[in-house]
Order: sequence, then structure tokens, then C-alpha cells
Amino acid sequence: MSERWKYQLKMGGFWGVFMVIFMTLFELKEKTISQQLSETNFYVRAVSYIVIGIFVLGYFSWKEKVKRENSAKK
Repeated sequence: MSERWKYQLKMGGFWGVFMVIFMTLFELKEKTISQQLSETNFYVRAVSYIVIGIFVLGYFSWKEKVKRENSAKK
């Protein structure tokens, strides 16, 4: 696996999991955790956050990392 994909999985996966936990805790006023976990919507949203994190956020983070490294070499 390339260094880029490892970085994207690490950064985007972390962001996706963080957002799932944050949104679950945010909705505790309306629904309990067990109610949220029993709904299909929770899993669709969780997969969406993780996929967006890996492919979008991870990609742009990688581009910025490469840009920083290139500018540090000069």
C-alpha cells in the first residue's frame, strides 16, 4: 500500500470515527445510544463520514503535507 493511502486512511478514518462519536453524543438529548445504534440511518451516516473522511479530507490533507514537505526542502 502506498504511503499516500496509508496517510489518507489514518487521517480520514480518524476524522470519520471522531464525527460519528461526536454526532452520536450530540443526539443523546433526543435518542439513547441503543436507539441510535438500532437504526439503519446511524450506519449509513457512519459509513458516509468515514468514506468522506478518507477520500476527501484525507486527499486534501495529503496534498497539504506534500506541499509543506516540498517547501521545507527548498
